[in-house]
Amino acid sequence: MNAMVTFSTRGPIAEALVDNPPVNATSAGVRQGLVDALQAFNADAELKVLIVRCAGRTFIAGADIKEFGKPMVGPNLTEAIAMLDACEKPVVAAVHGTVLGGGFEVALACHYRIADPATRFGFPEVKLGLLPGAGGTQRTPRLAGLATTIDLVTTGKQINAKKALESGLIDRIAGGDLAEAAHAYAAELVAAGVGPRSAGNLPMPEDDPALFEEARKNLARTMRGQTAPLLALDAIRLGYDYPFPEALEREYALCKEAIAGPQSKALRHVFVAEREVARVPGLPADVTARDVNAVGVIGLGVMGRGIVMAVAAAGIPVVAVGLDDEHVAKAVGAIEKMWGSTVKKGRMSQEQMDRQLALITRSTDPADLGAVDLVIEAVTEDLATKEAVFAQLGKVTKPGTILASNTSFLNIEKLADASGRAEDVCGMHFFNPANVMRLLENVRAERTDPAVVATIMDFGKRIGKLSVLSGVCDGFIVNRMLSKRSREGFFLVEEGAAPAVVDKAVQGFGFPMGPFALGDLAGLDVQAAARKSRAASASPRELRADFVEQMVAQGNLGQKTGSGWYTYDENRKASHNPATDAMIAAHAEKHGLALREIGEQETIERLVYAMVNEGAKILGEGVAARPQDIDVAMINGLGFPAYTGGPMFWADQIGLDKVLARIEEFRSQHGDEYWTPAPLLVERVREGKGFYA
Repeated sequence: MNAMVTFSTRGPIAEALVDNPPVNATSAGVRQGLVDALQAFNADAELKVLIVRCAGRTFIAGADIKEFGKPMVGPNLTEAIAMLDACEKPVVAAVHGTVLGGGFEVALACHYRIADPATRFGFPEVKLGLLPGAGGTQRTPRLAGLATTIDLVTTGKQINAKKALESGLIDRIAGGDLAEAAHAYAAELVAAGVGPRSAGNLPMPEDDPALFEEARKNLARTMRGQTAPLLALDAIRLGYDYPFPEALEREYALCKEAIAGPQSKALRHVFVAEREVARVPGLPADVTARDVNAVGVIGLGVMGRGIVMAVAAAGIPVVAVGLDDEHVAKAVGAIEKMWGSTVKKGRMSQEQMDRQLALITRSTDPADLGAVDLVIEAVTEDLATKEAVFAQLGKVTKPGTILASNTSFLNIEKLADASGRAEDVCGMHFFNPANVMRLLENVRAERTDPAVVATIMDFGKRIGKLSVLSGVCDGFIVNRMLSKRSREGFFLVEEGAAPAVVDKAVQGFGFPMGPFALGDLAGLDVQAAARKSRAASASPRELRADFVEQMVAQGNLGQKTGSGWYTYDENRKASHNPATDAMIAAHAEKHGLALREIGEQETIERLVYAMVNEGAKILGEGVAARPQDIDVAMINGLGFPAYTGGPMFWADQIGLDKVLARIEEFRSQHGDEYWTPAPLLVERVREGKGFYA
């Protein structure tokens, strides 16, 4: 055998034990080891059943992504799986942990399956722009039927062992130790004298064209712009059009087609980038993160409540400090309502909700934060107010307590000054809703202690967030880049583009919603307040495009009032708003603006290239250390389509020379103030390099 797969025997039962930490990926050594184990099993007539099992915390959790795009070494996974399927003696898969992708396909190719009760199963390939390529789309429907297969294969969702048993994907759930339960199961099979049982010999379930059509429509809506889910749906249909062996060949061909496509390349880039951003370049190797055993949150508005929920849900005690008893009661009431809704939907037990609520200590006195290790400030977005809070926190908290601000754009250096403990001050910018949104923009100020940086990056992971580190600047990464998209959106409307046309173009590019629909959702009063706070640094043209202020003055705040850029019914369904047309026409007349037709291509280029150019400035200034930080932040904070790889990766694929040439055209049309190319962009084009050079 080899170092990754150990072959052993106990009486008539053999075992192939895979041990390839951390997730037992199907690397070349694992594939070769499985083939070797099968050959040894087949060569010994005294051996009657083979168990395939994994050491460590999980069964095979998928392919080795490092091998993608490289020449295949040793047997490929389809060859190893074909040998398992064709084995003339029974093979039992004993599974635990997360049985994903190629690992799930290995289990399905075995003849019998026993699982630990906590096991989860899934095909996450679509999240990497791929589809199962080693029989997943063919064996699954034969065992579990169409509905379960379509859901698993096209969405990347996971199911638990109970659902897998009910669906026919596994044969039993183990009681007690999995290794012993698997051996006992194998012994039963030996005693009963049963033979192999290939899923490939089972018939496809009855065809259901209506179910396929419904799935296609749902995927077009929920996974807009992505090619892999629809390819996966096509792959499932192969089982109806071809014999099993040919369907497998065609499935593998579709998988190879997906691997070679631009979306898979981009999504694999994102997969790797999300792991890279956790490692902070330049952080001293000997830096030690501080302990965080209790957290304080001061300010219990919408953001503060969400932060409290995120911390308590991670099992960490949190002191929630509000303005007065009424504010605290309102905040905790809102938390109870949200968690209560989750309990009603069956996504959380009442016991879990009670445990989380018990972790929240209510307070109206900042002095009650004296024992916590980290305070997250979430008071109103006003510099003077926040400075007063930080001055107080600097006095009432113990030495070494980290003081973090959830500000989205205010200067953290000023808050550090106010605290009197600049080394302990940082930013932790959550995105709304804070208990749901995955991104956490951690912000390192000039005097922030490296240990604080290490701590907040670790803490983000601990509460289930994807942490990206930013330097201090107006808006950090996401809001700074978003502000340029917003600017161009308003300018496009001033020039003649209908808001609905802009939104449609942005959605067509792959964003979940356009900028105007997003403004209505967030609240135009919120957007107006942000514009007001930045008015001192805004240009005359930016101030002139005061559509948001005009609507707010009329009491039209977006969805919550039923009218904004669009009108909304009682279900918040959007419709065209004639008042918006009248406002735009009156605005143009007032300022002597000539309206023109603006095409979709110009719309997208104006909005996206403005963000790319700002991203290049952020990178050149060192606010973000790597293009990965920008791409990960924009995908997870703004909904930049992941299948493009993020704005910086996408620009590299377009070609930075083409991007720069178009920016120069916009510069000649709209002026240096808005379209001066970032020095880094010019430099990379001159050197013939991309952002990822």
